[in-house]
Amino acid sequence: MPPDQRPELLRIENLHAWYGESHILHGMNLTLHEGEVITLLGRNGSGRTTTLKAILGLVGRRTGSIKIHGTEVINMPTHRIAHVGKLGYCPEERGIFASLNVDENLELPPVVAEGGLSVDEIYTMFPNLKERRKSQGSKLSGGEQQMLAIARILRTGATLLLLDEITEGLAPVILKSLDEVIRKLREKGFTIILVEQNFRFAAPLADRHYVIEHGQVVEQIDAADLEAKKEQLNRHLSV
Repeated sequence: MPPDQRPELLRIENLHAWYGESHILHGMNLTLHEGEVITLLGRNGSGRTTTLKAILGLVGRRTGSIKIHGTEVINMPTHRIAHVGKLGYCPEERGIFASLNVDENLELPPVVAEGGLSVDEIYTMFPNLKERRKSQGSKLSGGEQQMLAIARILRTGATLLLLDEITEGLAPVILKSLDEVIRKLREKGFTIILVEQNFRFAAPLADRHYVIEHGQVVEQIDAADLEAKKEQLNRHLSV
């Protein structure tokens, strides 16, 4: 079934968000369907990461509407949003426990829903981590740390994944592995929002692309229209 014919999972309408006195999002609107992969594209400072944080309530203040599975969550605390949305967030800084080994990192995540991947399933999906399972987080390469950050989310039972700049600074061989992981998660029915600077990585994976400028969506491009709209996209992204 085409993604836009599947049930709607997330709807954001007229979303504004602030950090203190700084007004970052200025009326964001987007929708996301179950099993869909979308990207948030834009220059640094456009509001892409703030959009992910606003969904989870990790900003100073927000107004507007955020509905997950039809439930309004704009006034809910973060832990309730995570449970209602079966939602997992992988921040750009990864946030793994540096003093704990891989096995220990994978035993700690909280449960937000039933059905989280087992450690054995994680190691099947991330064979590099299996080889390093007794290594401390601080001893892992940047790519291995990124894999561990994603793997921890999959242990929680989350099925809506917010992934922020997961490819930044990683070697091509790691990018290939992450590409395979995203494709496997999509096959399993996960729904994913990618904030990504590496458009070459994101383009083949996404059903739709939202281009963000100054805290607003200025363009929505379906995967099928990407080639025809490449010039517009380049103009927005200055590439």
